[in-house]
This record gives sequence, structure tokens and C-alpha cells, in this order.
Amino acid sequence: MAGNDAMPTLPKKCGPYISSVTSHGMNLVIRGIVLFFIGVFLALVLNLLQIQRNVTLFPPDVITSIFSSAWWVPPCCGTASAVIGLLYPCMDRHLGEPHKFKREWSSVMRCVAVFVGINHASAKVDFANNIQLSLTLAALSIGLWWTFDRSRSGFGLGVGIAFLATLVSQLLVYNGVYQYTSPDFLYVRSWLPCIFFAGGITMGNIGRQLAMYECKVIAEKSHED
Repeated sequence: MAGNDAMPTLPKKCGPYISSVTSHGMNLVIRGIVLFFIGVFLALVLNLLQIQRNVTLFPPDVITSIFSSAWWVPPCCGTASAVIGLLYPCMDRHLGEPHKFKREWSSVMRCVAVFVGINHASAKVDFANNIQLSLTLAALSIGLWWTFDRSRSGFGLGVGIAFLATLVSQLLVYNGVYQYTSPDFLYVRSWLPCIFFAGGITMGNIGRQLAMYECKVIAEKSHED
């Protein structure tokens, strides 16, 4: 009995996620800001890879003045990253299936590295044709999900994100905002959904880890008290 009385009381409804740091709203804002800047950074790096390979074409001098020529790309990617990163842990919580597979920052960093590698392959590796490239990237993207996620909710959200993002890209290219060289899937490249799928899984893992990290902080503070 004495041992039970000495046990620390953990926050209610904590699970692998935190309901609040200072408040529920502030928690979401902080995580959203972090995810936004991560998305902006990845967008700048990956966009330059595609431009240097002439996969995507923006107005002239985009590499020397990316913020003025294609200023809308980083904010859009940052906003999408924030939404995706907040949606994944929220979906896990509502489905009642907390995601516990490989929940550590080292795994998240490896996931980011693989995602960057998939983008690098799409821009740098030469394949015999677009079908071979698309099938290879599809296999790599599913492999990324299997290695770092393995949840049904993660796969479903990844597919939904890939579909919506590809649709938006088609509309943007159709309206002349930018264009792809050698499009083979209507106005874009056939491997683009694979990139969006892998990006959704990656940002989802980052969002899940941020939520879990904050929960651990609260648990440690409760233990100290």
C-alpha cells in the first residue's frame, strides 16, 4: 500500500500525447509553428534539387532570388506541413490507436533522411523511362511507411494527402503558375504522388514525435512534483 501511495500521478488523458503544455491551444500553436518552419526548410532544400535538375521550371533567376520568384512555395509547404503534422496525432487519438512504433527522435531523423533521399533520386538518378522511375519511387515510399510507420491511419492519410496534393499541383500547372519538364501524368510527372505520400508520412512522424515529446515532459514534471 505504501508503495502504491508513493507512485506519481500522471496527467489524465495523456496516453502518448499531451493535452496541454500551458494550455491546449498554446500546445497546438507551438507545435504548428515548429512544423511550419520544418516544412519551409525542407521545401527550400528539395525545391532547389528539382530546379537544378530542370524537373520543375519557375520564372528566370529563381535560384538566385527564390524568395521573390517562387515566394509562395515555402509558405504553402510550411502550412501543409503544420496541418499534416497536427492531423496525424489527432487522428491517432480519435481512432483510439496511439502510434507507438519506433517512437524516438533517431527514427524520425532517419525517416527525414530517407525522404530527402527519395527526392534526390527523383531529381538526380536517370532511369530508362518514367514508368520505371515511378515504380521505383512508389516502392521506396511504401518502404518508408513500412519502416517508420506501419499504421493503417498513417497509410490512409498518406494516400489522401498524395491525392489532394497531386490534384492541387495539376491545377497550378494548368493555370500556368509553374510547369514540369516532360509531363507524363496529365500536366505533372507520374512519380509526384509518391513524393507527396512519403512527405505526408515524414511530417506525420515528426508531428507524432513532437506530441509524444511534450507528453513526456509533462509526465516528468508530474513525477518531480
